[in-house]
Amino acid sequence: MQSKGYFSEYFKIIERGLASIDPGQLEQAATIVRDGQQTGRKVIIVGNGGSAAIASHVAVDFTKVAKIRAINFNEADLITCFANDYGYDQWVAMALEAYADKGDVAILISSSGKSPNIVNGAKKAKEMGLAVVTLSGFDAHNPLRELGDINLWVDSSAYNAVEMTHQIWLLSIADYLATHE
Repeated sequence: MQSKGYFSEYFKIIERGLASIDPGQLEQAATIVRDGQQTGRKVIIVGNGGSAAIASHVAVDFTKVAKIRAINFNEADLITCFANDYGYDQWVAMALEAYADKGDVAILISSSGKSPNIVNGAKKAKEMGLAVVTLSGFDAHNPLRELGDINLWVDSSAYNAVEMTHQIWLLSIADYLATHE
């Protein structure tokens, strides 16, 4: 069994993903979040699957660690009600319409950048006057990456590496905001 080689290569993939961004982009994303907070607005973080778990974790850390009001849309009743009534591809857009206020910050996460519900959510957020931060990976020319005010893209096509990178980037923003008040 050659686990050492596997894990060394695996960690190199994660390392490359983490390094695939200009740190200035993370600072720009932090500024968008801080600007929203300073004007009394909230941060709404949304993703599917593992990205939904990341949204939950990051929303709590933004609130607890960085003192920035943040929520996510991970309630099963919300998702299933809105998906049932409006279609799965529209549930994020409709939830934003119901819960977001002009000037809020929407952080939308899709590893592929092609999840229709997240892409439609980004379009709705822009239409509503929200600041939009997107996180994606895989194809550099994915639809989500074209919709944000700042677009954080991981240069990788490995799902777990992309998701871990998104989580690390977002938590680094929370820690940055907590130490740069």
